[in-house]
Amino acid sequence: MEEGKYAKELDVAVRVVHMACSLCQRVQQKLVSSSDDGHVKSKDDDSPVTVADWSVQATVSLMLSETLVENLSIVAEEDVQTLTKADSEGLLAAVVNTVNECLAEAPKFGLQSPPGALGTSQILEAISRCSSNGGPAGRYWVLDPVDGTLGFVRGDQYAVALALIEDGKVVLGVLGCPNYPLKKELLNYPQNYNQTKSKTSLSTTATWEKGCVMYARRDGGGAWMQPLIHGDRMLEWPNSATQIWVSPIVDPALATVCEPVERANSNHSFTSGLAETVGLRTQPMRVHSMVKYAAIARGDAEIFMKFARAGYKEKIWDHAAGVIIIEEAGGVVTDAGGRPLDFSRGVFLENLDRGIIACSNAILHEKIVDAVYASWDSSNL
Repeated sequence: MEEGKYAKELDVAVRVVHMACSLCQRVQQKLVSSSDDGHVKSKDDDSPVTVADWSVQATVSLMLSETLVENLSIVAEEDVQTLTKADSEGLLAAVVNTVNECLAEAPKFGLQSPPGALGTSQILEAISRCSSNGGPAGRYWVLDPVDGTLGFVRGDQYAVALALIEDGKVVLGVLGCPNYPLKKELLNYPQNYNQTKSKTSLSTTATWEKGCVMYARRDGGGAWMQPLIHGDRMLEWPNSATQIWVSPIVDPALATVCEPVERANSNHSFTSGLAETVGLRTQPMRVHSMVKYAAIARGDAEIFMKFARAGYKEKIWDHAAGVIIIEEAGGVVTDAGGRPLDFSRGVFLENLDRGIIACSNAILHEKIVDAVYASWDSSNL
């Protein structure tokens, strides 16, 4: 990776996200091939959390702390409350085992493994230390260990998202998308890619064409994509990295819009009405997680709109990595009023004007923002 500000941090972050993707692939394979749901729990908001969520958070926390010589501050989604309950002994043991398996593979990704297996208390501490509240000053990492956990447990799309924020601004982002095809023609939306393509129907080569890591740093020469590594292969830098760009499409009738799958925290009816107003004609791509950001950054789609239902507040870990990757790939991301997203206010995107709009270019973005202003008064938000 070329030298410059945040070059070392980005190098380490990309390697760590590759590790996390490998971990997630193993856990997801076990989940979708087994009827045992003991390693899936529900949080207070009824959203699922799995062995992978805690294991990735512990792994990223440990590897960043060991590799980067600094007093790390990390904002992340999970805590240890569920893991430390009396009835979670088996779940905790699975997390400890999963983390140690992943750490043992660190040399494969150009990182150093601990000298021996870590104990339960060390892994719980690694998860717990990700408790920063963010804010406008200083440097802190932002992690969503498994973004789109519902998609993850269904064998569908999900992402590992890691970003670095300095003085309230996102300065680098890494997005691991283990189930996202490397080639656009392998996309199979709105159907579930993993469920519609059985493992027996795909050749080994085709299977290995699935999974990538996208990354960018502020003013660092664009956005890039690497394929995941498989089997016993080593991560060889820069791992066949290719630069990615947003789509050149400016005609709304030809543009593809991404929408969240979950209806619980987004207003699909307003989005559908807005799409009709703007003149969008193609079938929406409804996909779990920040894979939506990846799709726009790589030119597979042109628009992502999310208008939250009343009472829902967007978290910074659900957007930070994806925003900088789209912007460095040539796209635009703002709130619905056209203002940049504010990552300096803590764990939530405070003062968000109605919703989030990500577009491949300024022409489409302006049309969407204008349509929001024209349609808002008649909406049912």
